[in-house]
Amino acid sequence: MHPFDEMLAPEGGVRPPYAALQQWLDVQSPAKLSQKATDAEGVFRKTGITFAVYGDNQAAERLIPFDIIPRIITGREWRRLSQGIEQRVIALNAFLDDIYHRQEIVRAGRIPRELIAQNEAFLPEMMGFRPPGNVYTHIIGVDIVRTAENQFYVLEDNARTPSGVSYMLENRETMMQLFPELFQQVKVLPVETYPQFLRQSLAAVAPPGGNQSSPTIAVLTPGMYNSAYFEHAFLADQMGVELVEGRDLKVVDGRIAMRTTEGFRAIDVLYRRVDDAYLDPLTFRPDSTLGVPGIMDVYRAGNITIANAPGTGIADDKAIYSYMPEIVEFYTGRQAILENVPTWRCAEADSLKYVLEHLEELVVKEVHGSGGYGMLVGPAASKAEREAFAEKLKARPGNYIAQPTLALSTTPILTEAGLAPRHVDLRPFVLVSDRVRITPGGLTRVALKEGSLVVNSSQGGGTKDTWVLDD
Repeated sequence: MHPFDEMLAPEGGVRPPYAALQQWLDVQSPAKLSQKATDAEGVFRKTGITFAVYGDNQAAERLIPFDIIPRIITGREWRRLSQGIEQRVIALNAFLDDIYHRQEIVRAGRIPRELIAQNEAFLPEMMGFRPPGNVYTHIIGVDIVRTAENQFYVLEDNARTPSGVSYMLENRETMMQLFPELFQQVKVLPVETYPQFLRQSLAAVAPPGGNQSSPTIAVLTPGMYNSAYFEHAFLADQMGVELVEGRDLKVVDGRIAMRTTEGFRAIDVLYRRVDDAYLDPLTFRPDSTLGVPGIMDVYRAGNITIANAPGTGIADDKAIYSYMPEIVEFYTGRQAILENVPTWRCAEADSLKYVLEHLEELVVKEVHGSGGYGMLVGPAASKAEREAFAEKLKARPGNYIAQPTLALSTTPILTEAGLAPRHVDLRPFVLVSDRVRITPGGLTRVALKEGSLVVNSSQGGGTKDTWVLDD
C-alpha cells in the first residue's frame, strides 16, 4: 500500500493546501533554495540549537537537520485533531487522578491491577495526594501519524517531560526570517505565543499557600550535559523565569527556595526537566545530585507545584497506551475521536504467539522505551536480529508491545536533486491547567533517508516547520 502523499494527489497535481506553496516554489531557482537551506543551517548553528547524543563520542553536540519545505495542515483537519487531542489529555489527567486515589478503572475491570501496581513508573508516594489545581500533566506531547488511508492515529503519549517544543519555535522563527514573502501569501496560525501561554498555564496552577497574584516560576534542569539542555535554557529565557539546577535550591521555612544575589527566594511553580527517580534523594534515589532533598515533603504539604507531577510517567507506558480507547471512554463517556494504532500486548499469550510468528512485518517496542531505542523494526531487521529479539520477547513478554509497520504519510523535503517525499510524524504540544491550550501545529519530525520510517533526531531524523492554515 502506497503511503499518503500530503502534497501530491495520486492522479498528479498538487493538493489544495499546498497550492500557494507550489506556485511560490515554481518561481524559485534551485540555487536560491539551496542557498536558503544553507542559511537556515547557519541560523541554527549561530543560535546554538544542538542536542547531545548519549554514547556518541564523535558528536557530543549535534545539529538537528532542518528542512525548509513546510508541512501544511488545513484548519479543518486541525480542528478535528485538536478535539481528539483535548479529549485524550482530559482522559489522561482523569486516569492519573483515579489511579492515585480510588482506582475505579481497576475495580471496574477495565485495566488489569498488576499493570498499575507492578509498573515501575507508578509512584506509591503519590497515593492519596492531589496536586494543586488537580492537574497532573501540565505539558504533554502527543505523537500523531497519518496512514495510507489518510487517517490520523496516536502513536504514543508523552506525559512525563516531552521535549522538542524549542525546535517548533525556532523552526518557525527561521522560516519567517528566510521567507517573509511566503507568510504574506499563505495565512498560517501562529506558534510563537507558546512561551507566554506556558507561563500563564503554569501560573494558573500555583499552590494556594504561595504568591497567587504573581507566582514565582523556575525551570529545573539536570544541567548543561543533558541532551535537551538547550531547550531548558531557551524556555526559561522565553518565559522570563530562572533556570535552576538542584544545587541552587533548598528547603527554607517549608518552601522550596532558590539562591539569588539577594539571598534565597521561594518558588511557587517548578517546571522540572529532571526524571522522577532523581527528583528527591530523600524519597527516591539517594545518590541523586540533580534534585532537591525534601522537595517531596514540601510538595505533599501543598507548598509547591511540580510540573509535570511526579508519577505521570505511567501514562507514557506503552502497555497503558494500548488501553487508551478504554481509558478515554471510561472517563469521558464517549468513544475516542483519535484512534490508537492497533497494538498487540505481548504479555497476553495469544498476542505473543501472533507477534513471534509475524516478527518480520511488525514493530516491537519496550513498554518504557523512548526515543526509538530498544525496539525492533521487523521489515528492516536481519533474520539473526529477529531471532535474537524473539529470545528477549520470550524471556520478558510483559516488557513489550507490537504494532504493524505503518506506511507513514510523506511530505516533500529539499534534496540535491529537487523535492522528494519522505515519511513524517507530528508532535503537537498541549498545555493543561485552568484550560487546555493546544499550539496549532507542533513539531514535524521527518525521516531524511529515502524509504526510512525512523524520524527520531537521535537516529538521523530531521525537523520541519508545521503550518496550520488559518481557514
